[in-house]
Amino acid sequence: MSKTILITGASRGFGKLWAEAFLKRGDKVIATARNTDSLNDLVEQFGENVLAIQLDVNNREDCFNVVKQANEHFGKIDVLINNAGYGLFGAVEETSEQEARDQMETNFFGTLWMTQAVLPIMREQQRGHIIQVSSYLGLVTLPVLGIYNASKFAVEGLSETLATEVKHLGINISLIEPNGYATDWAGASAIQTQPIETYNPVKEAFQKGAAPDIFGKPEATVEAVIKLVDSPNPPLRLLFGKIAYPAVKSVYEQRLASFEEWKEVSDAAHG
Repeated sequence: MSKTILITGASRGFGKLWAEAFLKRGDKVIATARNTDSLNDLVEQFGENVLAIQLDVNNREDCFNVVKQANEHFGKIDVLINNAGYGLFGAVEETSEQEARDQMETNFFGTLWMTQAVLPIMREQQRGHIIQVSSYLGLVTLPVLGIYNASKFAVEGLSETLATEVKHLGINISLIEPNGYATDWAGASAIQTQPIETYNPVKEAFQKGAAPDIFGKPEATVEAVIKLVDSPNPPLRLLFGKIAYPAVKSVYEQRLASFEEWKEVSDAAHG
């Protein structure tokens, strides 16, 4: 049975790949982008099965209007994939107020607005699946990505909480947590802070660790996201890529060891 899927940030990268894959198998897709010209090829190829809509997820009113338009057009929304987002590269001290606010506005608040907009529809349907494209950097961190890390940690906390609130309504929540992929996330889509020379050694070490072979192939995610969408019991969290699991496992083991080491102090602090 075909699904109706709304994808934000569908102009390129994961969003464009996934939109095309869903359309090829007969699903209906609402594809949103800041510039819908990037979606013309999908419209030409798939016709009435795709609805291309201009959207800036930073605008809450636009988010609600787009969801309303999508629902009226296709009569339902089975899946929302919150994919819109970008990377902000730079040390925490280097980050300007505007850069920090813009990063949170898109990566966190854009996700929140779209989620809030679709929930009434899914509640009425008594079914739905909201998929947040987070990152393994919502579970662990890397240097010079502090505000990006923070935005994804926020998405993780929001979505885990939401899952406990809407499960009884027939709505599933999933977080996709990719490691690095060979998209333009770190290229044309990225923003760079104004550098402070003191942090050059940290940045150089970070760049040396980013060998080409650590980046996954975006095309390899298509089968995984289809399996997630089709699952009758989808997981809350799904790591994408071979780097994410060992990285998360190592950090969590270290955290647990540290908690254990300081357990007596923690207990004493209870009173």
